[in-house]
Amino acid sequence: MLKEVSQRMKPETQTALLEEVLKSDWGGGKSPFAVSWGKLMMWIFILSDAFTFGGLLVGYGSLRISSERWPDPSQVFALHLFGRDMPLLLIAIMTFILVSSSGWMALAVHAAYERDRKRTVTYLLLTCLFGLLFLSCQAYEWSKLIMEGLRPWYAPEHPPFYGVRGFGASFFTLTGFHGLHVLSGVIYLLVIALRVAKGVYDRKGSYEAVEIAGLYWHFVDLVWVFIFTFFYLF
Repeated sequence: MLKEVSQRMKPETQTALLEEVLKSDWGGGKSPFAVSWGKLMMWIFILSDAFTFGGLLVGYGSLRISSERWPDPSQVFALHLFGRDMPLLLIAIMTFILVSSSGWMALAVHAAYERDRKRTVTYLLLTCLFGLLFLSCQAYEWSKLIMEGLRPWYAPEHPPFYGVRGFGASFFTLTGFHGLHVLSGVIYLLVIALRVAKGVYDRKGSYEAVEIAGLYWHFVDLVWVFIFTFFYLF
């Protein structure tokens, strides 16, 4: 039936139908998902990076399961305050800081779509500040464990490390790779904030770059939730 109808159509009618298809969302001239190339590329990067972090977490899990003994994170990452050990206090503070930074990032995106340049810059800078606070806490955590003798290739024989070398390798790899992402994110957001302050996106007529940067930052925060859950709590 369709073939007969097609044969009865005049060439002019067939050409007109073809032009309509080419103008449609499936014709190649538009994105089928109505997503800009910048946002699509960020989603592809996030997906690929999620596989990388997932592989690292799976590697950590297999290493821990195969180890006869594993240090207790509540002892390793305890802070000695007011004459007593406070288990995972620093990690809890770091988690609170990073999760709070996602709130500032969400406010920055909201302000951007309202074309409020001043508030967008303010919230972006606050996000960067919280990111730097997180990195400062991580630097203290690293320096503390290094002073105690922990290395990626070595662990002291005394408690709470018990000579488990895989613990140091897992800790420095997971937290170091994530910390590099946080540092990259802070630099990225500072560049975006500078461009917002200069009115680049006002002239372009779109603040979508702020939203794209927000996707990256929320991803980094989400990854930390997984690291916090699987590495520090179990």
